[in-house]
Amino acid sequence: MNPKYPGLSVRVADEGFDAYVWGNDFSFEVCVYGTPELGKPVDQWAVEQILPYRKCYGIDPEEFASYRNASDSAVFMAYLDDRPVGHIVVSTNWNGYAHVDELAVVLPARRHGVAKALLDVAQFWSRKKNLPGMMLETQNNNLGACRLYERSGYVMGGIDHLRYRGIDPQTREVAIFWYRLFS
Repeated sequence: MNPKYPGLSVRVADEGFDAYVWGNDFSFEVCVYGTPELGKPVDQWAVEQILPYRKCYGIDPEEFASYRNASDSAVFMAYLDDRPVGHIVVSTNWNGYAHVDELAVVLPARRHGVAKALLDVAQFWSRKKNLPGMMLETQNNNLGACRLYERSGYVMGGIDHLRYRGIDPQTREVAIFWYRLFS
């Protein structure tokens, strides 16, 4: 239980996972692009204001069906007052790190400690598996997520300016790889 948010809990995803994903909006508003720099805190990045738009990743619960009840992966759901409000998918990556394949929180539950609680559970899972750390990727248009990872002890390990150019040659989205090292 989280003393700051007593109604918050995290559990292994159950049979209600698919309906929860299909029935919720995980989009977020993009109003800036940050210019990430290795070794520089997120709040010191240069930012470019843009015309706001909504970003949605089109989450498909079937993509993670094989991650549930598997030895090298897990899906956890967060609940606020017994309502599902977020989830995290974690797996063992080829490089030995735990990989956060997905982290999403519904809009009304944001800023209530849900994402941090999900990261904490994934970290517990990773340590229990004796993995050396965790890794994840986000983009320069999601500075809220970048700040969360930074506050949670993650360090930026890489920046990829070309990752999304195959989808959209004109994109300004930049992939940012974050690592949480355990030792």
